[in-house]
Amino acid sequence: MLRTGSQRRKLCPKSPVARVVDLLGDACSLLVMRDLLEKPQRFGALEDSLGGMSPRTLAKTLRRLEKDRLITRRHFNKPVRFHYELTPKGRAFQKVVDAMRAYGKRYL
Repeated sequence: MLRTGSQRRKLCPKSPVARVVDLLGDACSLLVMRDLLEKPQRFGALEDSLGGMSPRTLAKTLRRLEKDRLITRRHFNKPVRFHYELTPKGRAFQKVVDAMRAYGKRYL
């Protein structure tokens, strides 16, 4: 099993599937993307939706998705608050989530 991104890139450098798995292959990222496809959300709302995920893991996931330009963090109101929303690159993930949802409903 290829466990790390560097292993996948080394063995499958041109595989689009391996590159997507590198980008969104963990459950935390997939669930955050699923929630943000519905609407932009604040950290607390994401935390509530993803009940079993620690705040540290969620923050790390959000930072990585932002670094990969799948989401943006927007400032609003005072006191300082942020909400997270998908970029066009992130919204393009809609069909993948829809396909996963359809597969889950049909086979799981």
